[in-house]
Amino acid sequence: MVERVFNFSPGPAVLPLPVLEEAQRHLLSLPGVGISVLEISHRSKPFEAIMAETKQALVELLGIPSGYQILFLQGGSSLQFSMVPMNLLAGNSADYIVTGSWGQKALEEARKEGEVRAAWDGKADNYNRLPAAGELKLSPTAAYVHVTSNETIQGVQFRDMPKTGNVPLVADLSSDFLSRPVPVEQYGMIYACAQKNAGISGVTVVIVRDELLARSPEKLSSMLDYRVLAKNDSLLNTPPVFAIYILSLITRWLKNDVGGLAKMAKLNDEKAKLLHDVLDESGGFYRGHAKADCRSAMNVTWRLPSEELEATFVKEAKAKKLHELKGHRSVGGIRASIYNAMPIEGVRELRDFMLDFQKRNAR
Repeated sequence: MVERVFNFSPGPAVLPLPVLEEAQRHLLSLPGVGISVLEISHRSKPFEAIMAETKQALVELLGIPSGYQILFLQGGSSLQFSMVPMNLLAGNSADYIVTGSWGQKALEEARKEGEVRAAWDGKADNYNRLPAAGELKLSPTAAYVHVTSNETIQGVQFRDMPKTGNVPLVADLSSDFLSRPVPVEQYGMIYACAQKNAGISGVTVVIVRDELLARSPEKLSSMLDYRVLAKNDSLLNTPPVFAIYILSLITRWLKNDVGGLAKMAKLNDEKAKLLHDVLDESGGFYRGHAKADCRSAMNVTWRLPSEELEATFVKEAKAKKLHELKGHRSVGGIRASIYNAMPIEGVRELRDFMLDFQKRNAR
């Protein structure tokens, strides 16, 4: 086998090795089908079986109750930034809780579709924390409240979602989807692009409560209408077949190899703690971007004493087969994305490198 490096990319991200191996084994021909999943018709019985298995696996993993539709859409979460207000505003206004760059983008796109407002915005603190108790200014008559569960760039993550009362909570779960249990019944809608924890780019999972589908305007274009897409079982046009297939393999891996989302969450917290402990015990050599009580288990972000040292860190880490650690340009520094498929061995290797790097460079 070709030697693999530890890939800390924020996305497209590392995939589980068993998933890659199974896809490789069956790439030329799916078992019992005789053709590749790259060639299979989206109207065929074998693909219908893949769709059904994937939906059922999501129901089991997330405990999705009745009264919700599961859609497999295209356009990434960036398209959902527009589709959500297009479908759900229904002439009303909506509240957005902005905790980082992706929440800000969602707000900007929503403003093009109707009346929305920032119920809280952490820009003044460079998005290094979540809103404290009493800071949220939510309207009881809002059409929905939008939140980004995990900000990949700044490395902040909600452990418990804000309470929104009778107002539907809409959440972008792109970067921590399937990384932990989620009480789906508390949400009006969840959406997540797959290329962080759930597979490859090309498919976006939308889980939406039935009652919200009725809000979609009659004159909305069919490909942008949740109600039409649900009625056609995500097959209004040709769906991203291969991306859905990889998602199905990911759900099998989570169920059969990992043992469910509770076990996945425990492992993810263990991985994150390895790195957060180094930050906390470095005496300021490593300075975490996010406040300690808001830190992400998916994306760990930090700075070093100088940009020169940060560049050296990235270069030397790559020589140790620790790749894609450069932070986003808006935050700088270092970012380690440790999604589900990042093995704990890779995080330990990074932890050890961080300790050695500090020993050699601290003054």
